[in-house]
Amino acid sequence: MATDDASCATRLRAAVDAAAPRLLAIPEEATTRRPAPGKWSPIEVIGHLIDSASNNHQRFVRAPEQNDLVFAGYAQDDWVDRQRYQDAPWQELVLLWQLYNRQLARVMAATPRAVRERVHERHNLHRVAFRTVPEGSPTTLDYFMHDYVDHLEHHLAQVLA
Repeated sequence: MATDDASCATRLRAAVDAAAPRLLAIPEEATTRRPAPGKWSPIEVIGHLIDSASNNHQRFVRAPEQNDLVFAGYAQDDWVDRQRYQDAPWQELVLLWQLYNRQLARVMAATPRAVRERVHERHNLHRVAFRTVPEGSPTTLDYFMHDYVDHLEHHLAQVLA
């Protein structure tokens, strides 16, 4: 375990622990209803959050050995379609989302403060972050980790509204 817990890890654990029982209480038939044409259903949103966890897990684990914050992106709509989240069991996806994010919180907490707070001039958070950072503006891994939690909370608010 790290010598100092990251506040983003604490935020992530709290968000996941608060949301999981509420998500599991949603009736299965309500999870596949799209709020509007072209919009994701709740089950697709949770699938997207699993994809986000998967991609950011790789990013956060690799970041300490990089001299920049340049990460591969992914086509989120295509990923949701290809994985057929709309046809998946709700409770299984919620459990996968919950457990994956608990692991991600451990990764965040295990990342030393010096690594999280190291300033990087070179990044592509203008492309891959939820709350983008202008190209050329310095940023940190800690910012990106908090951004991950912001993104998760944004989508949970949509599903739980």
